[in-house]
Amino acid sequence: MAKRDYYEVLGVKRDADEEAIKKAYRRLAMKHHPDRNPDNPKAEELFKEAKQAYEVLTDAEKRAAYDRYGHAGVDASHAGMAGAGFSSFADAFGDIFGDIFNQARGGRSSVYRGADLRYNLDITLEQAAHGTETRIRIPTHEDCLTCKGTGAKPGTKPRTCTTCEGQGQVRMQQGFFSIQQTCPKCHGNGKLISDPCPSCHGTARVKKQKTLSVKIPAGVDNGDRIRLSGEGEPGMNGGPPGDLYVQMQVKPHPVFQRDHDDLHCEMPVSFATAALGGDIEIPTLDGSAKIHIPAESQSGNIFRLRGKGIRGVRSRHQGDLLCHVVVETPVKLTERQRELLREFEAISQKDSSRHNPRAKSWMDKVKEFFAQ
Repeated sequence: MAKRDYYEVLGVKRDADEEAIKKAYRRLAMKHHPDRNPDNPKAEELFKEAKQAYEVLTDAEKRAAYDRYGHAGVDASHAGMAGAGFSSFADAFGDIFGDIFNQARGGRSSVYRGADLRYNLDITLEQAAHGTETRIRIPTHEDCLTCKGTGAKPGTKPRTCTTCEGQGQVRMQQGFFSIQQTCPKCHGNGKLISDPCPSCHGTARVKKQKTLSVKIPAGVDNGDRIRLSGEGEPGMNGGPPGDLYVQMQVKPHPVFQRDHDDLHCEMPVSFATAALGGDIEIPTLDGSAKIHIPAESQSGNIFRLRGKGIRGVRSRHQGDLLCHVVVETPVKLTERQRELLREFEAISQKDSSRHNPRAKSWMDKVKEFFAQ
């Protein structure tokens, strides 16, 4: 019999994220697990089918191969999967409810990975565009030197928890199956400290500061993250440390505004230059450039400088610099300037439709509006 499409098996769309796939699998596993359906001969096959679909679609490489080649892309790597057994209802959910159904595969159930941390790093637009390397100081925890990481006062030792017998977990019976949960007395440590260390107060760790070097690639943008593996919080009971995510926060720039890989800036132009034309010099991230302003330019005109923007981390080409013309009205005029402007205005009014076409067009629209 031909295999069903894995997305159809789980009842999810092809663009479903990992959380949606897990949720769908959890629902089907609860529904079809043989322990819950002893009288249904098809339940085991339906459960195995859902499990196989889940294991393929939650693995990035296998999912990519399946999306491209279908079952042929993953059958070789899953030979015998359909025949794989399962020892208990808890095993089916071990990868989803790790803390609840932890069966201690190859280690103690009280070993935990450290938490991930986030560090917000402020950088300038120039640093984001060109890349840089900086150093940051972050808080961390190290084994207490006084008790040598035991948490107990020097000269004493932690004693084994009598509730869990040092395992850190206790088994609880709920309905037709049993689960394991963290021991409520020792909180998963497996040991109890009656006389805590005065330096670390029984935590076995003390707070420290550490300095890390962070290399920022050229082209990063606001919100981008850099992962420093193993630089997060240390794990518990020998567990691996978490990761540190350094998140970029690009500070506002006095001249440029970034839009993906392009840069925008306002370009003040004098009244005379906008009317008569001329060359002006503008700043860029790499220095400066000249732009020719054609005669009779208007506010809002945009001049594009190719390749004067930013090349993003994931981009192949350099962005552009877009300069927005802003015609500047002169201020603090002298009497002579006022006289010349009045003369200029009088001459312009004699043929306003020619010299001020936008004003005439606007007035015509106003007249049409009120004539209705």
